[in-house]
Amino acid sequence: MARKKATPEEEPVSSEMVEHDDVALTHESVDPSTVASEDAQSITVLMPAEDDSVYRRRAEDRGDGPEPSAMLTEDRLLENDNRKGSAPEGFWQRLTYEATFRKVNLGDSRAARERKALDKRIALSFEQGTRFVPVLTRKGGVGKTTVTTLLGMAMAEARADRIIAIDANPDRGTLAERVPKSTGATVRDVVNLAAGISGFTDFSELVSKDATRLHVLASDTDPLLSEAFDEDDYNVVADQAARFYSIVLTDCGTGVVHSVMKPTLERADGLVIVSGGSIDEARLASETLTWLEANGYAELARNSIVALNTATQGTNVVKLDEIEQHFLSRARDVVRIPYDPDLAAGSVIDWQRLNSYTREAARELAALVVEGMVERTGT
Repeated sequence: MARKKATPEEEPVSSEMVEHDDVALTHESVDPSTVASEDAQSITVLMPAEDDSVYRRRAEDRGDGPEPSAMLTEDRLLENDNRKGSAPEGFWQRLTYEATFRKVNLGDSRAARERKALDKRIALSFEQGTRFVPVLTRKGGVGKTTVTTLLGMAMAEARADRIIAIDANPDRGTLAERVPKSTGATVRDVVNLAAGISGFTDFSELVSKDATRLHVLASDTDPLLSEAFDEDDYNVVADQAARFYSIVLTDCGTGVVHSVMKPTLERADGLVIVSGGSIDEARLASETLTWLEANGYAELARNSIVALNTATQGTNVVKLDEIEQHFLSRARDVVRIPYDPDLAAGSVIDWQRLNSYTREAARELAALVVEGMVERTGT
């Protein structure tokens, strides 16, 4: 059994170290009056500790299997007395805290508690492997690329791991135009340079980065080359991304029968269907779910989240509640994306400038997607 190593001050001088099976040993000084030798004060006796739980864990207490790293939480490992006090969030809460010389802590405001709770949902950890999330629609102009960007930004801001969004649109996608462009590289460059990508530094030179830490890989910009991006090419790009990122979002094209769609859906751990608020947009989104169910992806369809973009034309003349109820009967949940003037321009998205309602909708979408992947994989 392991024994605590003595410090120089504790190291016994004239006594022998005795090993006891299954007994923790501690140092305790002998009463000098009971020892005749002048070295009596340097003698140390090894005594059994009153509680050996500090040194070992009994086999019967280990549970059914090894614990995941997520079990090592602050609540479990830190004593309350050893925690550093943190100032509460909220005007009145902070005012009371400071006015009482930090002796009265009322806790965070309701808004702060809700924000932190949503952060925890988005930041749920995966034990291993990369998670793939396609973003689909069968109609252009409903905000698929915008939803992909918002979803990625919400995840990247709240999570500690790496998030990438890949533009797999065969018809020259515009995903890379939603973040500050720092490179002219595209998916084609990843395919061509795959053999020479030895680490994350090499790969990161081919992507653009946002202030939220979202990474974006652009699609082919030459329309003559875009059709060349096929199933094999997507697998190369996806394999490379899986080496360095925990979550890979794929901004798909509008054609569900395109060759890239097959590997995209086969890898999918979660799915987002984007629908506009008009009748025809909602029907096409619903038909996408029907196609998935008929082609072997019924479970993926049931676990999908529908992002209902309420900024499209016709939204103000239809019953959004009825559209939402329809999708709730077919998908796991529905999130409404509100109109935001900073999104309407179709240019670079600044996460901090967005309306607070837009950010909250994107964060709720991110939380639902993450929770669905955790439940589906059981980790």
